[in-house]
Amino acid sequence: MIITLKDGSQKEYAESKSVYEIALDISEGLARAACAGEVDGEVVDLRTVVEKDCEVSILTANDEKGLAALRHTASHVLAEAVKNLYPEAKLAIGPSIDTGFYYDFDHESFSREELDALEKEMKKIIKKGAKIERYTLPREEAIKFMEEKGEPYKVELIKDLPEGEEISFYSQGDFVDLCAGPHLMNTKGVKAFKLTSSSGAYWRGDEKNKMLSRIYGTAFSKKDELNEYLAQMEEAKKRDHNKLGREMELFTTVDVIGQGLPLLMPKGVIILKELQRWIEDLEDNEWGYVRTKTPLMAKSDLYKISGHWDHYKEGMFVLGDEEKDKEVYALRPMTCPFQYYVYKATQHSYRDLPIRYGETSTLFRNEDSGEMHGLTRVRQFTISEGHLIMRPDQMVEEFKGCMALAKHCLETLGVEEDVTYHLSKWDPDNKEKYIGEPEVWEETQEHIRQILTELNIPFVEDVGEAAFYGPKVDINAKNVYGKEDTMITIQWDALLAEQFDMYYIDENGEKKRPGIIHRTAMGCYERTLAWLIEKYAGLFPTWLCPEQVRVLPISEKYGEYAEKVQAQLKKNGIRSSVDNRSEKIGYKIREARLQKIPYMLVVGAKEEEEQVVSVRSRYLGDEGQKSLDAFMDAVCREIRTKEIRKIQVDAEGKRIENS
Repeated sequence: MIITLKDGSQKEYAESKSVYEIALDISEGLARAACAGEVDGEVVDLRTVVEKDCEVSILTANDEKGLAALRHTASHVLAEAVKNLYPEAKLAIGPSIDTGFYYDFDHESFSREELDALEKEMKKIIKKGAKIERYTLPREEAIKFMEEKGEPYKVELIKDLPEGEEISFYSQGDFVDLCAGPHLMNTKGVKAFKLTSSSGAYWRGDEKNKMLSRIYGTAFSKKDELNEYLAQMEEAKKRDHNKLGREMELFTTVDVIGQGLPLLMPKGVIILKELQRWIEDLEDNEWGYVRTKTPLMAKSDLYKISGHWDHYKEGMFVLGDEEKDKEVYALRPMTCPFQYYVYKATQHSYRDLPIRYGETSTLFRNEDSGEMHGLTRVRQFTISEGHLIMRPDQMVEEFKGCMALAKHCLETLGVEEDVTYHLSKWDPDNKEKYIGEPEVWEETQEHIRQILTELNIPFVEDVGEAAFYGPKVDINAKNVYGKEDTMITIQWDALLAEQFDMYYIDENGEKKRPGIIHRTAMGCYERTLAWLIEKYAGLFPTWLCPEQVRVLPISEKYGEYAEKVQAQLKKNGIRSSVDNRSEKIGYKIREARLQKIPYMLVVGAKEEEEQVVSVRSRYLGDEGQKSLDAFMDAVCREIRTKEIRKIQVDAEGKRIENS
């Protein structure tokens, strides 16, 4: 048996070996550090026996997949600790995740003090260093075993496994859990961990099921790595839009209004209004879009034609009862079928195409309550939605145009380096989720693949993430905690024109089906605002700031001059205010800085006499005296060009060296 290692070297064995034994043969140090293995590209347990020629990689905590095995082991240590301290708690699931691990329990919520107690118990378990062993049981024995242990969630999981599926368990001392693995060889391998929080989570993510208590944690192989991560999380908390956005009075939520229905405060509205005006002007004046305004609801008939009634009804807010009412309506979760009827209202020839419809659309989606979070996952949102209708031969170029517009938007906002591109494909093993023939899906997916390749855009392919009527490019970004959300979507649709009997007259006078592209320029405005809050920690580029300039008179004597300065600022479209309070100027400056205002204009006797202003900015600190006209020209240019100035001072306003 020949084993090919990651570096290309080979080892030959006369008999089968476990992955751990292969690691040990390479070096004792590697075996000690090993967390899992990879055999012919498949992640496996260290206990997995290799019996034929193959490629083997030994995964340590320095590898993403190896770290996942370490964290999965930590989740089992947590489960044992919970059962030790709370024997009545029932076990659900405990996977590793990008940021660490979690485990769900049927138990009342856990306080911070209880998490601390669980950490102590976990340390005791780890110190004992129980050997972790894997074994399997036949289906009926496995069910009986978990029934006897009083673990109903594990019983349900086993019963849901396909017939013939291997059912494996892992033991560490007296604790046993149902699990597919992989796991470390010993609990002592969990060297540095922290339980970070606790929250509610519905069993299997379904709000119809019981609410369980989820404990989140993270784990690393080294204490230094854990400390670095925890420091990053502290910084993340400061940037968390759900916290910072409320502190800055950009938005709020109210229980009596409802979950996922945020209230945009006046300052937040200013930012969204700026974004919306920019996108609409950009689309209409530079990218050839025409604007529509369509209803917020429609009869179920519309959604039945589009296929949403069959494929997306659970995600819609339905008004009425199909059993009783003659007509049933639903709030729209998308704009496309509405804009199709704008197209259908007049006849079009091949010369008219492409037509690019744009709409600032308010949409409604019945998201699960457990998914609600700040502005990133809401039930009502506004989006820069658009649908391009064209001849089939125009599809590729128009798709490229949509990609270029999206890229321009990302660059303008300064977030182009923060995104990843995904080709979201259909799942050929789950055809009932989609409409259309397999050949159409494969063809359209290949078109998108070629476009991304031609544009030199790195991308990953995600099976099963397509909409039910077409593949798409999803442009995603991570929040401060590492969770990924889709920011922009561009979708190829070769199917819905048939559903809606859309056509154009070609050069021969014959009716032909157009192609359709569904796209957003900057996606959901609420989610974009959340992204920008976290990206800039509330220090938005000047053009987006709710307040751009604050005028600070040194004393009340200079209030009149301050008001004259502000009047000129407002006349030039610069959002500003005057701080007329009888406070010391140092206090006013500190407060303006805390409120993240980019410019302060200090005015006193000298400024009034010379008809100038003393400029302080978040970018350079003290910028000295300038004429008001010179200052306004510079700021107006900065706003007009949407410049992102580099911050070169610290929180106290002092210059940063080598900036």
